[in-house]
Amino acid sequence: MIRSALLAALLAAVPLVHAAPDLVTVSERSGFTATGRYDEVVKLCSAFQQAYPKQVKCFQFGTTPEGRPMLALAVNANGVVTADAARKAKLPVTLIQGGIHAGEIDGKDAGFLALREMLEGRLAKGALAKQVLLFVPVFNVDGHERFAKWNRPNQRGPVEMGWRTTAQNFNLNRDYVKADAPEMQAMLGLVNAWDPLTYVDLHVTDGAMFQHDVSIQVEPVYSGDPEFRKAGLALRGGVIADITKEGSSPQSYYMSFKETDDPASGFVDSVSEPRFSTGYFQLRNRMAMLVETHSWKDYPTRVRVTHNSFVSVLEQVARHGKEWQQAAAEADARAMRIAGQPVALTYKTTDKSTMVDFQGYAYTRTMSDVSGMLMTRYDETKPQVWHVPLREEVVEDLRVDAPRAGYVVPAAFAQIVATKLTQHGITYRRIDKAVEGAPVQTFRADKATFAPVSFESHQRLEVTGGWKPEPRNLAKGALFVPIAQPKARLVMAIFEPQAPDSLLAWGIFNNAFERKEYMEEYVAEDVAREQMARDPALAAEFRRKVESDAAFAKNPHARLEFFARRHASWDERLNLYPVMRTDTAL
Repeated sequence: MIRSALLAALLAAVPLVHAAPDLVTVSERSGFTATGRYDEVVKLCSAFQQAYPKQVKCFQFGTTPEGRPMLALAVNANGVVTADAARKAKLPVTLIQGGIHAGEIDGKDAGFLALREMLEGRLAKGALAKQVLLFVPVFNVDGHERFAKWNRPNQRGPVEMGWRTTAQNFNLNRDYVKADAPEMQAMLGLVNAWDPLTYVDLHVTDGAMFQHDVSIQVEPVYSGDPEFRKAGLALRGGVIADITKEGSSPQSYYMSFKETDDPASGFVDSVSEPRFSTGYFQLRNRMAMLVETHSWKDYPTRVRVTHNSFVSVLEQVARHGKEWQQAAAEADARAMRIAGQPVALTYKTTDKSTMVDFQGYAYTRTMSDVSGMLMTRYDETKPQVWHVPLREEVVEDLRVDAPRAGYVVPAAFAQIVATKLTQHGITYRRIDKAVEGAPVQTFRADKATFAPVSFESHQRLEVTGGWKPEPRNLAKGALFVPIAQPKARLVMAIFEPQAPDSLLAWGIFNNAFERKEYMEEYVAEDVAREQMARDPALAAEFRRKVESDAAFAKNPHARLEFFARRHASWDERLNLYPVMRTDTAL
């Protein structure tokens, strides 16, 4: 990939004999009160490669909408710093990213510090020989450069910071499946090339004031391939144990109250939807970890905790990476045989709860004369143990049998869908000739509900209905997407219409659920009379509906549509989902 001019110049300028470059960050020099701008990342990426030319490769994997280079560092003690070399060496790859929300920038400064200490042999000795580390200091680069004080008013430091969303106002941690943002498309390209066993997403959580400093969440634990969940549990438990020894007080669930602003309501653990990093990677049979330091801790504390988590992940993978690689490969093999089996598309948390002791602060809840609602105020001078409910029993919710052969996308929609499949590294092929009466199942929506407002630039859609056998004619150029592939769960998440982040749910096929052809009312009136005169049974059915359904009786448009639906001009494709399932390969 072509590097930016700045990066190319920095790398080209590396002399054969040189003094050790400065690998200390702006943040470290400031006592971790400040963070540097993105030009520091460009310089440090080059400087680490200069200082450790065998162990570190600095490379560009994308370009942002505003033209900035998206940089990563590939690190291995034995010089395995390309994707091909990692595959040949059969080394696990650990991808750790900072700044997906660029105001939450702890990961960048903690990562550079930890990397320097590990390369110097001061921490996690031997860990970088047993894996390849891919470190992306800042994912949301344009957002990082929207730099100002108080971009996150409920966060203590650094002095200035970046912005939550990209220059195009995308929240990247809602984009893993739909992949609208150029940044996400670049990240998925990086993931497809390197196939990381473990993907670590470094954040800072919002929320109430309490003493705990970090949450560590991992999937698969509740979701995904049941056997592979053992690896996710082991990773989560190992990191929590490691950072607890370093003085942290981690929790394994997202520390947000069940009822906003009310500590007494307790906490609810759950499974993230596939739009999030920890909801996405388990669909690829890989592990994802969400590290959320607490926004009310000061920046030095948060960097320290993130640093310790960064190091712990690498130590855990060094110890267990080979067995976890084997577990992932076995999950891939099981996915190849998933045809016809029930697969969970969503999960829910039951009402079962246990009381837990949570380290908080004394608080009061009083009515505010500003907002006019009940507000919680904390006293950080008075530590307090909250005895609150925790709901952490997560079970499968919506389950759908996987198709026996795969999915079929008609030629009219093939290009847009093929682009998405390629972005995710999903296997498909084009059908090279027309097929008359293809034996497929179709999904016709009984009800289609459009969201009233836009979300992440889309008008989302919810449908009810079911799959039914219905032969359809297919034009040349349709796509066949086999279910027998390692990413079978991701294929279902993309295509099943009721999956929360399917292409349908994101509004990609909204046109199929919009009525385009109409009959003028005076024409419909005549058509209705002609139909009733020709078919007394139909006339009787209409009268019964008028008498039994008050809403129908009062709605003239519904009454006329009753007859329009029975006319030859009615669009039989209306509410027909333009993706099909098949039991036989096409």
